[in-house]
Amino acid sequence: MKKTSKFIIVLLLVFALVGCSGKGKDEPTEVVFWHAMNGAQEETLTRFAEGFMEENKDIKITLQNQGKYNDLQAKLNSTFISPKDLPTITQAYPNWLWDAAKEGLLVDMGPIVKGIENSDDINKDMLGASVIEGVQYGIPFNKSVEVLYYNADMLTEYGVEVPTTMEELATASKTIFEKSEGKVVGAGFDSLNNYYAIGMKNAGVDFNKDLDVTGQESEDVVNFYFEGVKEGYFKMANSGEYLSTDLGGEVLAMNIGSIAGESHVAKAAEGKFEFGISNRPSEINLSQGTDIYMFKEATEAEQAAAAKFIEYLVSGDVQLDWALSTGYIPVRNSVIADEKYSATDKSKAPHIVGDATEKMFTIPVIENADPAYNLGRDMMSEVLADKNTDVKKVLADYQTKMQAAWNQ
Repeated sequence: MKKTSKFIIVLLLVFALVGCSGKGKDEPTEVVFWHAMNGAQEETLTRFAEGFMEENKDIKITLQNQGKYNDLQAKLNSTFISPKDLPTITQAYPNWLWDAAKEGLLVDMGPIVKGIENSDDINKDMLGASVIEGVQYGIPFNKSVEVLYYNADMLTEYGVEVPTTMEELATASKTIFEKSEGKVVGAGFDSLNNYYAIGMKNAGVDFNKDLDVTGQESEDVVNFYFEGVKEGYFKMANSGEYLSTDLGGEVLAMNIGSIAGESHVAKAAEGKFEFGISNRPSEINLSQGTDIYMFKEATEAEQAAAAKFIEYLVSGDVQLDWALSTGYIPVRNSVIADEKYSATDKSKAPHIVGDATEKMFTIPVIENADPAYNLGRDMMSEVLADKNTDVKKVLADYQTKMQAAWNQ
């Protein structure tokens, strides 16, 4: 009886395993993708996921929108303490993931990159931006630079040329502000931390732990914007908002923001005026936008499925579609050079991408760079919030804060 019972139990276990195995084969491998794409960007990403799944019935792509970038970063930070709850892949800036890399939570994407067809065609600067301590942890996806958006009709009305330097930007802004009798502000910048970091880089100062925010270069960069706000010809965006609304309301003539914001500018200007796009009026631009990272907690099957989806997202046809639909810069050099992109009439941005990406830098992927970088925004906000600000005092306060951020 005992032998018979054992045999029956073993037989039942075999049947159960066979049943589970069969069920596993029927169910597709799921890839969970956390992202912060919204509007046309999310619609396009959803279309890509659906197209990929149509071609790969054994893989299920689950897109999970986490809101805005700061929401996504907060969600990742709160989940790192429970790695099993992390997604298969995520959008992220590399500096968000410094600790995650040090703690061994990320997959080395180097072998995956090598397995991508024509991987040498992927922009090396963009690829290098997601290297953390010598390891290729990310693959570039939605990349951008800053550009100058302007109301072409308004510039003509006030006899102003499209500025090509920061000095010309200030002069043009003053002219517009004065000729409109204060009704139109000349220009503004969407991102204050970008403004500070790019300004310092163009002044010959790298953004790292040795940066002295009380130095002359820093004071000049801060005062350039402060003087414009104080005199009325520059303005800053409200917290969490962009200046495309003011541009569309015809109370702002120019604004500097992400090249991926073209669709928002176009919508704001529609039926009112002709808008234009030009290179950011500075010699050096910031390469920005997020990459795709993979977490080790995912199973081998999930990692393999995610790698296949990533290769699909950075393929030439998809990158062309992505760029034309969203305004982001293609991560493949061949797509940037393709006339279907560079000569398109669907968007104005592709016509300047070649020049806009000629001289780029990235925020260094080093420990505590992200909190220090964000302090640049806080510092600029505090200076610009009050026309009576004592700039030297604020900079002295932030020198202490910066050092604390770098050394925490």
